[in-house]
Amino acid sequence: MAGSLVFRNHRLGLPEHRFLLRVIVRSGIGEHSYCPRNFVERREGAPTHQDALDEMDAFFDAAIADLLHRTGVAPGDVDVLVVNVCMFSPGPSLASRIVRRFGMREDVAAYNLSGMGCSAGLVSLDLARNALRARPASVIALVVSTESIAPHWYTGTDRSMMLGNCLFRCGGSAALLTNDPSLGRRAKMALHHLVRANIAADDEAHASAQKRDDGSGRAGISLSKDLPKAAARALTLNLRRLAPRVLPVTELARFAVRNLCKNLVLSRGHAKKTHVAAANKINFKAGVEHFCIHPGGTAVIEGVKASLDLDAYDVEPARMTLHRWGNTSASSLWYVLSYMEAKGRLKRGDRVLMLTFGSGFKCNSCVWEVKGCMADKGAWAECVDEYPPETMANPYMEKYSWLNDVQGDALLL
Repeated sequence: MAGSLVFRNHRLGLPEHRFLLRVIVRSGIGEHSYCPRNFVERREGAPTHQDALDEMDAFFDAAIADLLHRTGVAPGDVDVLVVNVCMFSPGPSLASRIVRRFGMREDVAAYNLSGMGCSAGLVSLDLARNALRARPASVIALVVSTESIAPHWYTGTDRSMMLGNCLFRCGGSAALLTNDPSLGRRAKMALHHLVRANIAADDEAHASAQKRDDGSGRAGISLSKDLPKAAARALTLNLRRLAPRVLPVTELARFAVRNLCKNLVLSRGHAKKTHVAAANKINFKAGVEHFCIHPGGTAVIEGVKASLDLDAYDVEPARMTLHRWGNTSASSLWYVLSYMEAKGRLKRGDRVLMLTFGSGFKCNSCVWEVKGCMADKGAWAECVDEYPPETMANPYMEKYSWLNDVQGDALLL
């Protein structure tokens, strides 16, 4: 599907096609992710407002209705509703659309977030948590995370804006939270810590991922070369605040001592900075058992893996989520968590670190503790036994290998 969509853009020349092919092959995304209906109908270049609404309604009808049915929670039982969709903010809001669609109470506290990027899932979680804290016990919050893909296919030739077409896919999540003690026995997990870092005051970080017009006036999401640097800085700031909350004193002391030794060694010029820094990584495995990493792309996953000194087992859920579903923006973390649950990894008492990045630039994290039975396969029910697959090779390189034939460019042009 991705290959055929790329070749529909007649503005692209051979260099652009070659660039996109390489991005698709290296993206880590397989052939079974989802795109909106208007893409299937070959109308991605001329989307309508109704296309975006239809995409949202299809998700609402599936995910929210199923969640309420499985939990036995009626729409009228929902006290707080938080909805986040970054790139689509119609009027009335999507939160109001859900209230109307499911017949929720007149006094439901509805919040609608937009423009918050891939990290909005945890922003919404933080908002719901604060709303629960501000109300007496026995409150239920519904948190809905999805993204609008239908009206946002980029039709231009700016390479920094073409990347989004290769990475983002349809998807969404819905979750219920409560502060009702009587529902504690039914809860799967308990939220212990949530930390947010936003470095938007830095100009390069702020512009590293943004929606803008290209030189021809065509809108798209621009992902700049400064994004990895912004992500690394935001990650460092976030984990610096999170570590004292989740790590044992022994690990914090070990890190402090090694950091002091590193500074002494560097001040005397006895070692290379890179070698000393690599040996002084803080061990988050001393505080959590599982790592739920935002599958924003192969580079994101590998970057976090290196920064936290994780192994292939730790990042498998994120890699498999990227391969099966693509980057579904703010809802991606919940697909990663669902993979862990479907694989039977989560046991009572385990702690799970969620870590996500988003435009702004933001890095948000939270830590959950498993409290109940985690045996629901969720979105992975029909395919989890196929993962990890025997090969992650992308078929497009073989199918469109002629794009790499530089000697044939003169003939093709």
